[in-house]
Amino acid sequence: MAKPKKKLTNAQKRARKKAKAERKKKYKWVFMNGKQVRIKRPPMINGIDADEFIRQNADPIWLHQNEMWEYIEIDENSASEDSDEGHIHPNKNDDEIPC
Repeated sequence: MAKPKKKLTNAQKRARKKAKAERKKKYKWVFMNGKQVRIKRPPMINGIDADEFIRQNADPIWLHQNEMWEYIEIDENSASEDSDEGHIHPNKNDDEIPC
């Protein structure tokens, strides 16, 4: 004869519910190769994905120090002025002789 199921106490129910809530925060379910698998959730900061938070709040110096050059936004006005510094323009200051 089968053994009767033992009911959980209230403390056990609370502990089980708390553990389930923690697992839900830490992992998410996705389908891979036709199977449902549990993977870790990406880190979040203030409810925003960590990469998106960095893109919104980081300054160019910090991005450069951490080798995140792809996130640095370049102003087109300042980029065109900077690129002209090393070149000699025949129309500008014709009376000056370049050294």
